[in-house]
Amino acid sequence: MSRPFQPGTLGWRLLSGTLAWVLATLVITGLILTDLFEDHVERQARGELLMHLNQLTGHLELDAGGRPQVLRELSDPRLKQPYSGLYWQVDGADGQPLLRSRSLWDGALSLPPGPAPAPGALQEYRLPGPGSVPLLILSRVILPEADQSASPGPLRLMVAIDEAVLRQPVRDFAGILALALGLLALGLVAAVFLQLKLALGPLERLRHSLARVRTGEAARLQGSYPAEIQPLVEEFNGVLDHDAAILERARTQAGNLAHALKTPLAILANAAAREPGELGRLVTEQVGTARRQVDYHLARARAAASAQLPGQRVAVRPLLEGLLRVMGKLHGERGLHLELLPVRGEAAFRGDVQDFQEMLGNLLDNACKWAASQVQVALESGSDGQLVITIEDDGPGLPEAVRETVLQRGVRADEAMPGSGLGLSIVADLAGLYGGSLNLETSPLGGLKVRLGLPGG
Repeated sequence: MSRPFQPGTLGWRLLSGTLAWVLATLVITGLILTDLFEDHVERQARGELLMHLNQLTGHLELDAGGRPQVLRELSDPRLKQPYSGLYWQVDGADGQPLLRSRSLWDGALSLPPGPAPAPGALQEYRLPGPGSVPLLILSRVILPEADQSASPGPLRLMVAIDEAVLRQPVRDFAGILALALGLLALGLVAAVFLQLKLALGPLERLRHSLARVRTGEAARLQGSYPAEIQPLVEEFNGVLDHDAAILERARTQAGNLAHALKTPLAILANAAAREPGELGRLVTEQVGTARRQVDYHLARARAAASAQLPGQRVAVRPLLEGLLRVMGKLHGERGLHLELLPVRGEAAFRGDVQDFQEMLGNLLDNACKWAASQVQVALESGSDGQLVITIEDDGPGLPEAVRETVLQRGVRADEAMPGSGLGLSIVADLAGLYGGSLNLETSPLGGLKVRLGLPGG
């Protein structure tokens, strides 16, 4: 039995495709959100650097000697902590540091050589700072107001921040985002699995219903299904009804044909019986042959039709008990002991009830004709689901050399015993049409043991 989410199934294809799309979407979403947050952190850092740069510009003045000085400390306490990751520095026109924050300690910010930018223009750099730590640097050139004789020239103001300070929030955010998206992925996986389970549930019920039809437990598909599946169910039930109608017409036609043939044959047989001589004997013989042929081919045609019809299931034990009662009455004058051995559970035959009665009736009648005093019937279900019926008698038995011969049409083991010679051949043919078998063996009772294998239900 296939499971709904095994590789190769429709459920597996839908589940794997949906999960691949969901996971890809979440990964792309995570990357985009992380990138957006990183961009936000950098913008915020630039805004913070610009604020410190403006403070530094506003607090910078020249003393009487024309030397730059910072009148008030900048507001961020990190600027007072050595190597805190936030720094400022003022360079002279020659590029040498004139002032710097305490956080730089004994280090300095160094910009690459190049033409001096226009006063007031902002410049951004990413350069190594103290300890070769990458820094984000914001720079501006100003022209302080002073006497011409005391002017120090253009001053370059710089504010820098350690890029590790920027990366840490991004790492923290990425970790929290990964956890959140992971939980979201688990929730989506569970939702997808549940949704597919509910969506494929009707197909699973349909499969079980089809199995019930195949095993004969039901004649039609039963239950209500979604609008997408219900038309399929109705079409399939329509096919089953159509096949059942065809079978019923075939049976009716077979019965009509049998009745139409048997009446003229009976008239010919009665007329031949009153006619002495060779002609009467020849007609009687040929009429008997015609009757046997009609019985054989009608039984085989009916079984061939019903063997292909699904939805058939026959409880075996009640039929066997009924057949044994009939055989007991037919052979009552002989005082036979007919016994059905104890049966475990409920055995069933997946086929037509008339065909079952035809097969078992022939076998039981044959066993009763040859039995001395006892006939035993056993019923069991094989591990492969096959139904096995065993019929034994204590009669003279049948030599192994002729067991295959008696299964041929028209062959009788003893011409003195009444019968047409078609019983065992009809049973063998009917069993073969159902995919079963008929075997003849030696019974422990001393007579013949017949094993009939049929599809169980």
